Amino acid sequence: MTATAVARALRHGRDERARRTAPASIVALCERGEVRGVRTHGHPRADDSTTSRGTVFRIASMSKSFLAATALALRDSGALDLHAPITEYLPAVRARHRGADAVLTGDMLLSNRSGLGEDNAWVDRHLGDSRSEIAALFSEGMLLAAAPGTTYQYSNLGQSLVGAAVEAVTGRAVEDVVRETLLEPLGLTRTAHSADGYARDTLAGGFRTFDDGATFHPEPYVRTGALGCIGSMFSTVDDIATWMWFLGSAFTDDPHAPHVLAPSSRREMQQPRTPIDVPSGMFDGRDLAGAGYGYGLFVEQDRRFGRIVQHSGGLPGFSAHMRWHAATGIGVVAFGNSDEFGARRVAGAALQDALDTADAPSAVVRPWPETVTAARAIDAAIREGRSAAEYPGLADHVLDDVPPDIRDSRLAAHIATIGGMHPVQKPFAERVIAAATEAELRWRIAGASADLRVEARLVGVPRPRVQSLSLTVIAHDETRTEDEIVSPADRHRIVFDGE
Repeated sequence: MTATAVARALRHGRDERARRTAPASIVALCERGEVRGVRTHGHPRADDSTTSRGTVFRIASMSKSFLAATALALRDSGALDLHAPITEYLPAVRARHRGADAVLTGDMLLSNRSGLGEDNAWVDRHLGDSRSEIAALFSEGMLLAAAPGTTYQYSNLGQSLVGAAVEAVTGRAVEDVVRETLLEPLGLTRTAHSADGYARDTLAGGFRTFDDGATFHPEPYVRTGALGCIGSMFSTVDDIATWMWFLGSAFTDDPHAPHVLAPSSRREMQQPRTPIDVPSGMFDGRDLAGAGYGYGLFVEQDRRFGRIVQHSGGLPGFSAHMRWHAATGIGVVAFGNSDEFGARRVAGAALQDALDTADAPSAVVRPWPETVTAARAIDAAIREGRSAAEYPGLADHVLDDVPPDIRDSRLAAHIATIGGMHPVQKPFAERVIAAATEAELRWRIAGASADLRVEARLVGVPRPRVQSLSLTVIAHDETRTEDEIVSPADRHRIVFDGE
C-alpha cells in the first residue's frame, strides 16, 4: 500500500470520537506482518509522556488466540485431545443443563458453544481469582444456559478450562507454556501476561470515563490469576502485527514459522466453528454474508472482501482490537486506554478504508493445473465449432445428463444471441472471470453484441474430469446475468501456476 493510502486509512479509523474517549491511543496499519504506518495521540499515563509506537497496552481477550494456538500445539503433539470430555484432564469439573449432567469438550469450549453462558461483566472483576477459587466453582457444578454444542455464547470461564487442561497435561503454568510455545519462538518480546516485566515508562495506564471523555479517572490494572490465560495479556502494535501475520500467513503458499504451529492448525483457528447470527451489533453494521467463532478468534465473511479474522479485548480501563484480511495480509491494530475507546469500531473503519482503496480481492485462488488444461481445451473446442460429443476431459455422466444434441442446439442459440463469436479472442488468462475454488473456472468468449460465459467444474478423482459444464449469455464487461446474486468469488484473484 502507498503511504498516502495508509495515512488515509488511519485517519479514517481514529476519528474525533476515538480521540475524545481515551487519554491515549494508537492505531497501526500492517501488511504481511510489517507495520506500514501508525497514528498516536495523548498521554498514556496522564503525565508529560506521549504515546509512541512502543507503548504497551493491555490486550485483554485478544489473549484467547494465544491460548487456542497453544492448545492446538499440544493437540498436534498428542498431549491434548480437544474432542475428549474435559473431565479426562479436569476430573472435578461438573456442568449441568436442565438438571442433567453435561459433557463438555475442549473443542466446544474454545469455540464458545459449550453451553456456558456469556459472562463478560462477571469475569472482568474476577480475572485475578485464584486457581482454587475457580476450580471450586466448577467442582460445585456450573449451570449451562444452552445444551452443549448448540449455541454461540461467549464464555470466558469456558475457555479458561482449556487453560487449566493445558496445565494438567504439562504440569506447568499455562502462561509459561504460552511463552515457550509461541512468544519466544516468534520473537514477541513485548508481549506478556503480566505488567511486572515492563519498565513503567513503557506502559499505558488504564482510565475510565463516565461523561464521554470530559473527565477521566485512573483505573488500576485488573489482577491476573486463574482466568489470566483468557484475558490478562499486554502487548505492542508491532508484536500484534507479527502475530496477525503468523496466523494469516497460514492461507498462503509460504506460511511464516511453520515449525511453531502447523499452518493447518492455524487455519483451523480461523475457520468459523460456531455460527453467529448476522446482522449483529458486534459487527458494527458491516455487510456480512455470515460470521462465526473459530478457536479464539471471530471470523467474518464479508460480502465484498471475503474472510476477515478479528478479536477484541476489553477490560476496565482498556479497549483493544486486531483484525486482518486473509487474502492480502492487510491488518489493523487499535489500542486505547479507556474502555469507551471503541477499538473494534476504530480498527474496522481503518481496515475497510484500506481494503476499499486497494480494491482488495476477496481471496486468492490457484486453480489446479488440470482445471486450467480442461478449460483451455473446452474453450478451443467451442471456438472451433466442435460438437459437445467431442469436448475433451468430460466425465462419463456429463453427456448422459444433457445429451450432445441438446448442448449443441443451446450453444447455437447462445451464439446467435451474442451475434456470433469474434474470430480473434484475447488470451485465455485475460478472459477468465472467476474461480470459486481450485476445481472450477469461469471465462468469457467475446461476441459481437454480448459474451458467452463458460463454466467448468471438475471432480477431484485421481485423474480429475469435468463433472459439469454450463453456458450463459452475459453483457460485455459483466460477469453475471441480471438475476444472479453477486458473490465474493467474483472478486477472487486468480493465479495460474508459474505466475
